[in-house]
Amino acid sequence: MKKQTLAIHTTFQSPDAYSALSMPVYHTAAYEFDDAAVMADAFCGRIDAPDYSRVMNPTVTYFENKVRSLTGAHDVIAFTSGMAAISNTLLAVAAAGKNIVTSRHMFGNTYLLINNTLARFGVEARLCDLTDIAAVEKLVDDDTCCIYLETITNPQMEVADLGALSAICRRHGIPLIADTTMIPFTHVDSRALGIDIEVVSSTKYISGGATSLGGLIIDYGTCQGFSEQIRKEMLLNLGAYMTPHVAYMQTIGLETLDARYRIQSSNALDLARRLRSLPAISKVTYLGLEDNPYHDLARRQFGPTAGAMLTIDLADKDACYSFINNLKLIRRATNLFDNKSLAIHPASTIFGPLTQQERDSMDILDTTIRLSIGLEDVDDLFKDIAQALGSEK
Repeated sequence: MKKQTLAIHTTFQSPDAYSALSMPVYHTAAYEFDDAAVMADAFCGRIDAPDYSRVMNPTVTYFENKVRSLTGAHDVIAFTSGMAAISNTLLAVAAAGKNIVTSRHMFGNTYLLINNTLARFGVEARLCDLTDIAAVEKLVDDDTCCIYLETITNPQMEVADLGALSAICRRHGIPLIADTTMIPFTHVDSRALGIDIEVVSSTKYISGGATSLGGLIIDYGTCQGFSEQIRKEMLLNLGAYMTPHVAYMQTIGLETLDARYRIQSSNALDLARRLRSLPAISKVTYLGLEDNPYHDLARRQFGPTAGAMLTIDLADKDACYSFINNLKLIRRATNLFDNKSLAIHPASTIFGPLTQQERDSMDILDTTIRLSIGLEDVDDLFKDIAQALGSEK
């Protein structure tokens, strides 16, 4: 079956007593067993049965199974947020004395997790330009536990050569771990690109209208024993498993993901082209624009769509604040890939807790506005942006 069909018709792992068309929400903490031996088998992982909803729940398992069907992954584990998926992944591969090779171009809290939180436990962050393959090769050594990156950085919109980075990982026997949130897995074959472990904020495209927080670890089975470690150690010890109600909502979101994404990515490209006509905008950054420096690489790796996020640059911070304050249709909010279009000034919000020196090193500019493009009519979005800039068209 095609992916859109799989997203709707993945079968339940056990028949429902009432033949419900949607997987029921199992709002329960614990499960009863027929006898002590079966209970022991469940708790020790010798049979595939839920023992406690902190580590396994039928509604969450169904959501995981749907994602596994869509990605062809070895295993999928659902978490309470994208950051929970990232932190559990890195905690599983890292240890005191190890290092993570990554970029300065990444989401603010991921940067802080790697550079501050993990550093307190003896994990070294080795930051470099991941588009410079020779520089990456020099930083990887016997103590490197992974190369970590965002496939499209947020908000810089940088794209690295995944095949080249994967080749380095293969030579050194370490995993390539990638946050692939920016383009949904229904449109990108991460395994073919050489990604070993994929982390996704399912809060974004998957939830469908920003209904719920969630995250996913998608394990392609090339990192020996990784998902088993996540299930037997991280879920048990850290307790960040997705809740059943969120899994239910995100399962429903998966069914419309492809349709929503096609509209959002098309809207983003159309809008990016139109915005270049507005004199108040000094720069429009979107991978779908043919003169974008990463356009060709992004197209080779991710196919014909380029996601639903773009950035615009204005004269200065005051101009950015004025623009945001003047918006009437586009919402002033964080998050990405809601059904509604959203605008935010990253430097003063997402990256606000960082020092100016850190923001400068990450290329976070006071002049940049990040736009997440939703399902509205493009004409209405363009008019709102034009009026907010004082240049109605």
